Amino acid sequence: MTPNRTADRPRFDAREKVLGRALYAADQAFPGLLHAMTVPATIAKGRILSIDTAAARAVQGVVRIFTHDDFSRIRTTPATRGAYGQPGKGYQPMTVPQVRHRGEPVALVVAETLEAAIEGAEAVTVRYAEEPFSALMEDGLAGPEAEVARQHRSGDAEAAFAGAAHVVDVEYLHPQQHHNPIELISTTAAFEGGTLRIYEGTQAAAAFAGGLAGMMGMEPQALRGVSPYTGGGFGQKNGVQEQSVLVASAALLLRRPVKLVMPRGQLFHTASYRPRSRHRVRLAADGSGRLLAGIYETVQQNSRYDGFASDHGANPPRMYDYGAWRGSERIIRVDSQTPGHQRAPYEHPASYATECAIDELAGALGMDPVSLRLANDARRDPITGKPFSSRHLAECLRRGAALFGWDRRRSVPGTLAAGNGDLIGLGVACGSYKAAMTPSVTTLRLSASGRCEIATSGHEMGQGLRSVIAEELIDVLGADPGRIEIRIGDTGHAPQHLTAGSWGAGSAAPAARAAALRLREELVLLTGAALSEEPVHVQLARTRRPFLEVTVDTVPLGKDRQAIEQLRRGVLATTGPEYPDFLAFSWIAHFAEVHVEPSTGRVRVERVVSVADCGRVMNRRTAESQVRSGVVWGIGAALREVGEIDPRFGGALNNDLAEYVVPVNADIGAIDVDFIDEPDIQLNISGVKGLGEVAMVGAAAAIVNAVHNATGKRIRHLPIRVEDLL
Repeated sequence: MTPNRTADRPRFDAREKVLGRALYAADQAFPGLLHAMTVPATIAKGRILSIDTAAARAVQGVVRIFTHDDFSRIRTTPATRGAYGQPGKGYQPMTVPQVRHRGEPVALVVAETLEAAIEGAEAVTVRYAEEPFSALMEDGLAGPEAEVARQHRSGDAEAAFAGAAHVVDVEYLHPQQHHNPIELISTTAAFEGGTLRIYEGTQAAAAFAGGLAGMMGMEPQALRGVSPYTGGGFGQKNGVQEQSVLVASAALLLRRPVKLVMPRGQLFHTASYRPRSRHRVRLAADGSGRLLAGIYETVQQNSRYDGFASDHGANPPRMYDYGAWRGSERIIRVDSQTPGHQRAPYEHPASYATECAIDELAGALGMDPVSLRLANDARRDPITGKPFSSRHLAECLRRGAALFGWDRRRSVPGTLAAGNGDLIGLGVACGSYKAAMTPSVTTLRLSASGRCEIATSGHEMGQGLRSVIAEELIDVLGADPGRIEIRIGDTGHAPQHLTAGSWGAGSAAPAARAAALRLREELVLLTGAALSEEPVHVQLARTRRPFLEVTVDTVPLGKDRQAIEQLRRGVLATTGPEYPDFLAFSWIAHFAEVHVEPSTGRVRVERVVSVADCGRVMNRRTAESQVRSGVVWGIGAALREVGEIDPRFGGALNNDLAEYVVPVNADIGAIDVDFIDEPDIQLNISGVKGLGEVAMVGAAAAIVNAVHNATGKRIRHLPIRVEDLL
C-alpha cells in the first residue's frame, strides 16, 4: 500500500495532556514515597575532606543522608553513563571523595517530605581541598588535545584557494547553551512485583535501565525503565543522569520508593549542555559564483574526564556543490560537566557559521544570497560521491522566496526602513539534518470490536510520536483514532531504543506500518480472500475471532538482524545518513525579516518563512509545530541565549530562567511554515524523514544575516546584543 498524504488531524494525545491525564515520571504516586534532594558541590575541582551531617540529621522528617561512603560500590564503565554512543569514561559523582565539576552531588538527603529534604540538604556542611581549574576553553589551564578529533576531505582545497577570484576567511564564535525543557529532570525508584521500576523522563528507557542495572550489580531483567511521556528532552535526557543511580540505590537500601526532582539551578551544573565552540570558515569561488572549495576548522569545549565528540564538519560539505573540501575538528578540555547533544547539536552551530560565511561570500561577489545557493545546488554528496535519496532544497529556496517576498530585499544594508524609522533587514539560510533510522520491535493487536493496541519502541517527548504511529494505523487499517492505545517508552512492553537524532518518526512510522501491513496479510490468509475497503476490524469480526495479533521486527535499511539483538540489549543501533546506495538528509530553507530600532539597537524578528523537505509529512499540525519551535530556538540562539560562565568559581552565573534569557511570546512575530511533502520511499516504506532537528538548522543564521542586511554590521558571535549594534 502506498502511503496516503496526511490530513490535518488533531494531535493524538492532545486531550489527555490538556485534561492532565498524561502522567509524567514525577507524577507517579506510591504509598510511603520518600523525597530526596542533592547537596551540590560549591567548588569546581578538588577533594572532599569531611561532610558534617549532624545538623541535617536533626531536621524533623529526615530519614537518611547518603554520601560517597554509602555509594562507593557503584560500578562505572564506559557504557553506564555514556549516551548516544559516546565513548565516555562514565564518571559518576558520589562514588569517591572527589569533585570534578561545580554543582555535582556530594550528598543525598532522603526525607518524608520534600520540605524536610530541602531543609536537610541546606544544613549539610562540606569541607574541601580545592585544586586549580579551568572554566572556559580560553583559560590558561584548559587542555587542548594535540590530535585532530575528526577530518573530512574531498579534493585539494588548498590548491583551489590558490587560484580563486573571491575568498572569505572568517571566524564565528558560538556560546555555551542549556536545554531547559519545561519538565525538570527527575528520578523515581519503586519496587513493584519484585522488580525495581525506575520512572524517569528519558529518551532512552532501555539504555538507562540497563546502565543502572550494571552500575548497581543487578541483572538487567530485575530493573524496568518507564517513561510514558517526556516533557521535552532535546538531547538532555539521552542517558543516565548524575542523580539516577543515587536515587535507585537509595530506594534499594531503604526498601521504600524514593523520588528526586532536580532543581533547575542545579541542572545547569549537572545536566549536559551545548558546548562553547569556535568556527573558522574559508570559502573560495570563481567570478560567476561557483564554489571552488571550503576549509572548515572547529574547536569545541569538552569536559576533562568524559567523551563528547565534535562532529560539526559532517553536514556543511553536503550542503552545496563544493569543488573541494577540507574540515578538521579539535577538542579543548575544561573542568565542567560533560556537554552533550542539544537540538541539532552540531548542525545548528555549523550552519550558523557556514551559512553566515556563504552570506559574506555573496556580498563579496555582489551576488544575491539565494541565487548563490541555487547556483551551487548539489545532486551528489561531495564527500562520498553517492547520490541523495531525495533533495528538494532548491524548491525549498524558491518556494520560500516567493512566500516571503524576497524580491523586496536590497543588497545595500540599511536601505529598507519601516514607517516608524526601524531599519528592515532580510536574511536567508539553509540547513540539513541526517535522515536516520533505528530498529524496532512492535506488537499489534486488533480486536473485532475495533480496539487497536500497539506496543513499540520509542519515546513521546512532545514531538508527536504517538500521532505518527496512529496515522499509520488509521491509513492501513482504518482504525478509529478514539480506540487506539499506544504503549511506548516502557521496557516492560517492548524493547526501547534511544529516541533522538530525528530518527523517531523515521523509525516509528515504518514499524507501525509494517505491523499493520502484516496484520492485513494474516487476515487475508485467515479469510482466504482479498480485503475490501471496509475497516479491517469489521472484516475480522466476520471470522468470529475476538482479535488478531502480530509481532514484527523492523530492521532499518543498511542493517541486519543483529540490530534487533542490539536493541534488546539497549545498545545503539542506528543507521544513516550514509546507506549502501545513497545518502539521506532532510533539508530546510529559512527566510527572516528583522526590524532594528536605530537609536537603541533593539532587534525584533517580525517574520520568518520556513520551507522543509522532510519526506512525507505524517501529521501537518505537529509538523508545523516542530518547525515553529525550531525557529523559536533559532531566535533564542541568535538574540537571547548564553550560559554566562564564572571564570573565578566555575559554573553558570545565570542558572535560572530569570537570567538565562529565552524568547517569550512577545518576542515572536509571524512564523509561516510550508513543506515539499514528497515521500522518500527509497528510505523506508512510510516515506518519512526526520523533522524535529532540521527545523532549527539555519534559523539563527537567517536572523544574523538579516541583522547585517538591516544594519551593515557583521556580528560574528552569538547572541547579538544591543551593545553590538550601537
